[in-house]
Amino acid sequence: MTPRMLGVTATSMTDSSDAKPKKKKPSRQQVFTLLVEVGRKVGDGLPKDSTGAALMIYASGIDEAEAVRETVAILKQADVAPLDVSGYGTLDERLAEGHEIAQEERELMQRALDENSVIVAQMTPFFEGDDEIDDDEDDDGGAVH
Repeated sequence: MTPRMLGVTATSMTDSSDAKPKKKKPSRQQVFTLLVEVGRKVGDGLPKDSTGAALMIYASGIDEAEAVRETVAILKQADVAPLDVSGYGTLDERLAEGHEIAQEERELMQRALDENSVIVAQMTPFFEGDDEIDDDEDDDGGAVH
C-alpha cells in the first residue's frame, strides 16, 4: 500500500516550459460562526458530571450548509454527539448585524480560513439543572408549588 499525502498535487518532473502557469482562482471559502449543542457519548471528553455542552465553532466552507456538514462530520469522528447546530453567519454578516468581534476571534476565523478547518473556539458544559428556568418565582425563594 502506497502512502498518500493529503492536500499535495503530484506534478511531472519533466521540463514543461511550454506550459502556461495557471492563475490561482480566488478561494470561495468563507468562515461561518456556528453554535453546536452536543449530548453525551462515551469518550466525548466532556466533564464527568455534565449533561452535554455548547461549542462555539468557526468552520470554513463555500456556504453555511457545507460548513455545518463538515463540522458535524468532524465532531462525530471525535466521538462527540452533535444534537443541534445554529448558524450565525460570516464575519461580514455578523458585523453588519452589529456584533462586536474581538481580535482573538478574528484571528481564529482567519486560521479556520487559512487551514480550511473547523476550530472549536469555546466549550461551555451543561450540568443538571442548568436548563431549568424558573418563571414562577414567589416570595419563598423561587420555589414552584
